[in-house]
Amino acid sequence: MNEKIQPWFVYMLQCKDNSYYVGVATDVEDRVSEHNAGQGSVFTKKRRPVKLVYTEEHENYTSARKREAQLKGWRREKKEWLINGFPSTRPSDSLPSV
Repeated sequence: MNEKIQPWFVYMLQCKDNSYYVGVATDVEDRVSEHNAGQGSVFTKKRRPVKLVYTEEHENYTSARKREAQLKGWRREKKEWLINGFPSTRPSDSLPSV
């Protein structure tokens, strides 16, 4: 039996007040709809509407949650670099640790 593994995504939303929210989901479009319907986090519920500005695919939940935690720790400027495609902020562009 060849079982397909469902990918997880890290996503970033820009809220009405220009703040950023980072989360994980298997269906990003559905999750963004939930946020805009007030069924997302308390943070986004108070800052609707939200707009999807970034997504990143991961092989599993654990990997996505680790990346989510990393992004949540970043300052605003670094998040904006990622959104705008600044290479060193992407996981595949990271240098190996020595």
